[in-house]
Amino acid sequence: MRHTKLALAAMALAVLAGCGGTDPAPGDQSLKVKYASQVSFGDSLSDVGSYNVGTVAALKGGKFTINGDNTSINATLTGKNWTELMAAQIGVAAPCAAVTGLDGDATKGFSVPAKANSGCYGYAMGGSRVTNPVGPNNKLTGSALGALTYPVATQIANHLKAVGGKFKGDELVLVMAGGNDALFQLGALSTAATAAGTAAAGPAYLASLIPQLAAGATNPQTAAVAITTAAQTAAQSGATQTVITQAAIGAAAVQPGNSAVAQASVYGPMVAKATADATAAGQKAGAAYATTHGPELVAAMGQAGTELVALVKSQLLANGANYVVVNNLPDVATTPAGRAKDASTQALINAMVSAFNTALTSGLSSEAKVVVVDVFAVSHDQATNPGPYGLTNVSETACNLTDTTKNPLGSSLTCNGSNLVSGDVSHYSFADDVHPTPYNNLLLARYVSKALVTKGWL
Repeated sequence: MRHTKLALAAMALAVLAGCGGTDPAPGDQSLKVKYASQVSFGDSLSDVGSYNVGTVAALKGGKFTINGDNTSINATLTGKNWTELMAAQIGVAAPCAAVTGLDGDATKGFSVPAKANSGCYGYAMGGSRVTNPVGPNNKLTGSALGALTYPVATQIANHLKAVGGKFKGDELVLVMAGGNDALFQLGALSTAATAAGTAAAGPAYLASLIPQLAAGATNPQTAAVAITTAAQTAAQSGATQTVITQAAIGAAAVQPGNSAVAQASVYGPMVAKATADATAAGQKAGAAYATTHGPELVAAMGQAGTELVALVKSQLLANGANYVVVNNLPDVATTPAGRAKDASTQALINAMVSAFNTALTSGLSSEAKVVVVDVFAVSHDQATNPGPYGLTNVSETACNLTDTTKNPLGSSLTCNGSNLVSGDVSHYSFADDVHPTPYNNLLLARYVSKALVTKGWL
């Protein structure tokens, strides 16, 4: 197996040598297919600068990787993503963002009118989903950034409108989406599960605390009623848990035989136990909510995959596209964000990604004008066996995401050579918790190129 991987890597290096050094000249006759242009649809993994405006531009950001030409630090730090490398490989103009702008907080420099850029066919946008217009960092999520997040359906419609409704047939069309459908739904599930846990923790706290406070009274049953009334009265006034606790302690201390409970040394351990019981109850309720509703996310991802298949068939192929590359979702569970989740959440992520990828494979594998690239397989292998790929770190971020001065967004969108973590990050896999470094983008471009060579398109 190791020899196979090394052979694959060697082949990819030969195929995409230009991406690591000298780009092939336009019109390179060694290419089996002569492409006139490249068109890309998708999300942040393919975004070539949709949000490179306002404060983002001022912070020398704009793409979701390590931004800028930092080859003076290391030759791999080109600042390019995989779509830019693919354009160089097929000998067409470097891609530019079809639309630029932000719809966020003007006081922070995140309000720049959206502008369509003529002749630019890089439609992919950070935060974009397949058909839903509200993705991560869209203003409707409450984000100050105000990412535009035009869905892939809109991106394709915009391109067809720009070119007269039809592809010429000599474009290389790149499609990579679905990641934000997964991340958005996981975020919503986490929020709802947290709310369910909080709702369960409150009653559990009092259910544990009240009997403890009442136990020392001459008549514990009567004391419990009085303590419950005091706690409920405080809760109804919107008091904090601290105030509710003090009301309960106060009511307990005036019960016959129970004055000692007013001492911190007595009630302190009771509060600690109630807090622990509430935490356990909240965790159990949150986990139960996630378990119950997790299958809904898997089904939704399968639907998103089906919707992307429909777009490829009805909007790309049916309108004249002859060379369409569709990348499936990578191994999201092994990104730094995924690794930070518990085992059950990682299992859910895997099921969601599998549902999406299965829909793509079953819907597009028989289409002669489509190449489905199994990015999941190679990204999973990189995460578990990084050595043959030249990766030195597959679990940590190359960007310093905690430096709020140089990287106020805590994202690769505003990451550059000035705000990296210390040490050599040139062969790290991830720039931030989900986005690849320029080197990992190079690996992706090489893998896509290998698929095109196999297909006879390169």
